[in-house]
Amino acid sequence: MDIFSSYNIIIEISVILILSFLFNGISKKTNIPSVLLLIVLGVILQYVLKYITSEEVDFFATLEILGIIGLIMIVLEAALELKLQKDKLWPILKSMAIALAGLLLSAWIAALILYQFVPGITMLTAWIYATPLSILSSAIIIPSVSGLKESKKEFHIYESTFSDIMGIILFYFLLGRLEPEEGSVAVEFGGNILLTIVIAFMASYAIILIFQEIRSQAKQFLLISVLLLLYAIGKKFHLSSLIIILVFGLVIANMKLFFGGKLRHFLREDRAEQIYHELHIITLETAFVVRTFFFVFFGMTIVLSSLLSIKVTLVSLLILLSIYAIRYGLLRLLLGKDIFPQLFVAPRGLITVLLFYAIPSEAQVEGFESGILLFVIIGTSLIMTWAMIKDKRKMTTLIDQIDEERMARDEAYDLEEDETSALDVLARPDAVEGSDREQGSQEGGIPGPDKHNH
Repeated sequence: MDIFSSYNIIIEISVILILSFLFNGISKKTNIPSVLLLIVLGVILQYVLKYITSEEVDFFATLEILGIIGLIMIVLEAALELKLQKDKLWPILKSMAIALAGLLLSAWIAALILYQFVPGITMLTAWIYATPLSILSSAIIIPSVSGLKESKKEFHIYESTFSDIMGIILFYFLLGRLEPEEGSVAVEFGGNILLTIVIAFMASYAIILIFQEIRSQAKQFLLISVLLLLYAIGKKFHLSSLIIILVFGLVIANMKLFFGGKLRHFLREDRAEQIYHELHIITLETAFVVRTFFFVFFGMTIVLSSLLSIKVTLVSLLILLSIYAIRYGLLRLLLGKDIFPQLFVAPRGLITVLLFYAIPSEAQVEGFESGILLFVIIGTSLIMTWAMIKDKRKMTTLIDQIDEERMARDEAYDLEEDETSALDVLARPDAVEGSDREQGSQEGGIPGPDKHNH
């Protein structure tokens, strides 16, 4: 059977998307990340494919393209959700501080662990391998925290988005240090970031002002194409292109803030708002599709036998332990005691895989086991799943207790009202006289009026 014929491919794509939609529903009810279910689906499809055909299929090129587009869509989706308001400033700064400190400390400890256990690895190369393992996955976190209360949900959106961007910046900074002939890497890198930010703001203003004048209804994918083009060209010139996507999302989501003063005269708010809302919908839908196929294809490339190594298990467990120990210290320091389930919401995913495959050949180490990558991704996802399920049960129990207390309070209030009404009735003079007449009639054995007539 030719499983790669045109109609079979259409059937396969459709079934995968339908299953992904169902996984989202399961995720909302059980708090099991839909991404984890997609990876499992990919693993199953891998063995089904091996059973049906002996033909080897290379998914790496597809995986890389899907990952890049998925990363852009996920960061844009997160940026469109971020509202820059005065009351949000402190939560944003705290989230950024936790993301940066968590990234650097986790990468440092993971690099030390890899340096000790992986033969032939240098400290710089250890940092390069450790950085992808230290980045939070906004692709997993953002859809998974929708059921949390608003403050915790916002914290995770901010933290995971900042972690993605700063992790990518750190990764490419470390790659730049592989070339010792270059002079001051830090200065050049700082200039690179500054130039990227300037270009990002200029491009964002230009895109909004131009697109608000386009009257065609079919312009959202044109806008996305422009953003993809800017990202790719930026990468060609070694810029931190993800900053361009983030800045554009922030500018269009907070137009009244960025188009203040004299700039407001150039903004057509009704058209710009329409662009924002339509882009938001298109971004959500595109991110859903790309995320679905990325993690399914990733599952199809997984080698499960790599998890059976004792060395892989030991190194992975040490890295996992360091991740949560560092996270506990940072959250207690900056957030206080209410750190559940935030402590355990630290999955690795799309960025980790993408950057791992982006390690250049001159930095690759034969002694590094890819099972470590898989173990950390699955381990952090399972731990997050456990925490989210426990939090959901805790919230359900709390709601039940509140309902029971309210019902008990209502019953007590109703009983008190009944007693008060009864006392009021007895306290009225006509009620007392009527009660006495009734009592006298009962004692005489015949009704009052009949007795009088007799």
